[in-house]
Amino acid sequence: MDETLKDRSSLAAPLVFLVVFVLHLIPKCLDLLKKKGSMSAEEIKLRAEIKQLLKEASALSQPSTFAQAAKLKRTATAKEKELQKSQEMQNKKIFSHDKYLKAVMALKGITYLALIFWFWGIPLATFSPQLLQPLGKQLSWSAGGPVNGNAVVGIIPWIVLSARVSNLICQKFLK
Repeated sequence: MDETLKDRSSLAAPLVFLVVFVLHLIPKCLDLLKKKGSMSAEEIKLRAEIKQLLKEASALSQPSTFAQAAKLKRTATAKEKELQKSQEMQNKKIFSHDKYLKAVMALKGITYLALIFWFWGIPLATFSPQLLQPLGKQLSWSAGGPVNGNAVVGIIPWIVLSARVSNLICQKFLK
């Protein structure tokens, strides 16, 4: 019995961490793709033109140049409407992106439940009790008591810890 426990839990902790990390990485990558695709070259060009037209219109503040300033403002307004239409088309793409995010969230929930059922009552890792001194009992929740005098880590605390670390890694390296 002890041999099968060792075989099942020897690589369990790193594999669970890897699964949790991948499940946190997928939405972050989708968000990066969304951000990268949200500002097209056409939108950037339109924004620059609008800014330039408004700048020129504000520079024409003399009564004799009022007609030119009004014409520039009307042109800027037309370009803003064109930009708004472009953004509406982009919002339709974002709607499909949201569907993917919901699917990933559902996959994440199902995977977490499957991992919990699979590893319930089995220690994922064992550490010396001094290493886990203040949190030993909380980390061994759902894994049983100490094994051979060592503190154990259960699946639920390991998933929570892995999720936190994965979020931190994704935030630091995927900006």
